[in-house]
Amino acid sequence: MDLDAVPQEGNATLDGHSKLMYARDAQGRVVTATSRGWEAEEIVTSHAVDVLVEQAQAARERVKAGQASPLEYWMYERRMDVALLSQTSGFWQWRVRRHLQPRHFAALSEAQLARYSEALGLPVSTLRGLP
Repeated sequence: MDLDAVPQEGNATLDGHSKLMYARDAQGRVVTATSRGWEAEEIVTSHAVDVLVEQAQAARERVKAGQASPLEYWMYERRMDVALLSQTSGFWQWRVRRHLQPRHFAALSEAQLARYSEALGLPVSTLRGLP
């Protein structure tokens, strides 16, 4: 992308902030430039956030019905999926999936809960239930 083609349409999801992009200047060198984003990016980001909100709401209903652990709700509420929670908590993905089940979540040790707590940025007491 050329330096003068860096999008500056604005993107509500950036909340007035700019982001750094790479572009080519007139001499053909790759340089950094700030961008306010563009409409297509805003549409895609908004859609992705809407999907995560729907997943959190569905998880909340599953937790209330006893079909899922509170960990599933908090994972989606914090805009994560199994892969990202696995990376941030240090648990293997199959273990995270297992901990999404109520009986396995109930058996977690304090140390394991603390790892999830740190990864999600929540106190353990909050992690154990719904808001």
